Amino acid sequence: MSTTPTAEPLAVAIVGCGIIGVNHARAIARLADLRIVALVDSIPEATHRLADLVETELGIDRPGEFDGLAAAFAAVPVDLVVICTPSGLHVQLAEEALAADKHVVIEKPLDVTLSRARHIAELAAEAESRGRVVSVISQHRFDPASVVVARAAHDGAFGRLTGGVASVAWWRSQEYYDSGQWRGTWELDGGGAVMNQGVHTVDLLVWFLGRPVEIFAQTALLAHERVEIEDVAVATVRFESGALAVLHATTAAYPGLTVRLQVHGSRGSAVIDDDQLEYFHAAVDDQEAGDTTNQAADLVGPSDLRGGDRAADGFAAGHLRQYEDVVRAIRDGDQPSVRVEDALVSLAVVRAVYISATLGRAVSFDEVLAGEFDDLEVTTGGAS
Repeated sequence: MSTTPTAEPLAVAIVGCGIIGVNHARAIARLADLRIVALVDSIPEATHRLADLVETELGIDRPGEFDGLAAAFAAVPVDLVVICTPSGLHVQLAEEALAADKHVVIEKPLDVTLSRARHIAELAAEAESRGRVVSVISQHRFDPASVVVARAAHDGAFGRLTGGVASVAWWRSQEYYDSGQWRGTWELDGGGAVMNQGVHTVDLLVWFLGRPVEIFAQTALLAHERVEIEDVAVATVRFESGALAVLHATTAAYPGLTVRLQVHGSRGSAVIDDDQLEYFHAAVDDQEAGDTTNQAADLVGPSDLRGGDRAADGFAAGHLRQYEDVVRAIRDGDQPSVRVEDALVSLAVVRAVYISATLGRAVSFDEVLAGEFDDLEVTTGGAS
């Protein structure tokens, strides 16, 4: 990963200085093409903490601290706005940044409602016509294991795609949900285990298997209190190709296990476990009958197999890869690899899970995406 700037560094404003803002700052600080010049948060203590970290731990000049984007824009030149606020505020801030003609990166999910997400997709398309770059964080699309599996799925190495299994078996304590008034709310969190923790896995499932057609889901709140959203969800997804997938997401799997993705086809399969390529096999014409050799080691380096380099700063590394892509797009006047329209599809799948669980029946993906259920008040099944 290059740390040599290709031109004058792009000036970055981070909006939202909580845990996710810290993660972004760590990634941005590793790229000489980017320079953090402004931190924005309505809570002064949050900007102070992140400014201290940027200055002392990351060893770069202390950025300005502001309580709003307008104040930041008035004080310092900004090229790129990075939105790391609670999910329900993403579109409002993205709209403000795009109105100021800035490049924009939005943390997942795009928003918590499809109506607002469609609005920002329209604004992003208009901004792209002016040469602005708008990207939504889907850092796992840049993991070496994900790239290998996506290429194989898209190029036909797995034969006809037949199915997939995606499981996010995590644990979140009651203290986690109690730590912020926005956590566990439909309004600002947008959902629970699927929206907040599982959206990246949903994004990869869609990237691997293609356009969804129908979703059927059930959700429940089983291990937590004082929250509105689900801590367990299961769903089946049917794709245009005919492939069928199972999606499972939970924050009630103590003590917290791995994220596991399986992709299956008529001539091959792959397994990704916690971002590492655990198994890969694609049949070749001259292959000996019955050969199911694990080919993973031939496709990625040792650090991208189980037991790789996740422990040090794996989360920042994923964001770093995507920021390199964003910088490339800005410098080249090109589109980023992950656009708002990609995030819109993933968000629609998540919303379809909640809509299906609320209605107690399968729902059409196209109808969800088009807004047929925008007025439906989703609920969580099960007993708390």
